[in-house]
Amino acid sequence: MNESARLSSVEGLDIPLQRDVFLRTLVRELAGTLQDVVGLEEASGFISVVGQRVGDEINGTYKAALQVENLSREQVADVLVDLKKRIQGSFYVIEENEERIVFGNKDCPFAEKVLGRPSMCMMTSNVFGVIAAENLGYARVDLEKTIAQGHGECRVVVHLGQSSEPTRGELTRREYFKV
Repeated sequence: MNESARLSSVEGLDIPLQRDVFLRTLVRELAGTLQDVVGLEEASGFISVVGQRVGDEINGTYKAALQVENLSREQVADVLVDLKKRIQGSFYVIEENEERIVFGNKDCPFAEKVLGRPSMCMMTSNVFGVIAAENLGYARVDLEKTIAQGHGECRVVVHLGQSSEPTRGELTRREYFKV
């Protein structure tokens, strides 16, 4: 059998593999390996570093496209919803005021690959936190409910002002400051 015939017999197989699934699987397995080797808290820390860098890049991209030095609160909310839609999430604003922006979500961009991998939620926390803090001065992100933890949806609260309520270093709560 020549190489062309061999290849065509494999190419016709019904295998659900394309770049998106491959990359989501890669991130899932990296997160899972980190969680298994160093623990959930440390894995979340490593993913947070990546999330911060991604947040910085996305923030710069939106500010350049909007031709502004800083995003307003309304623009921050719109940007966070828009960026998630672009990566196949379905985030929406539940509540928005001077103190906080509350988001809901029914579809994780990582789809089923996020299940059992709560450290992957640090991408959302960090991207949201970095963009909010860099434009508004401060953010505390609370991941109240996540699909990764088995909830049917996410509820993410971005607090825009510091409160006297102490943060305890919980995985679901992170603070972000303008650099």
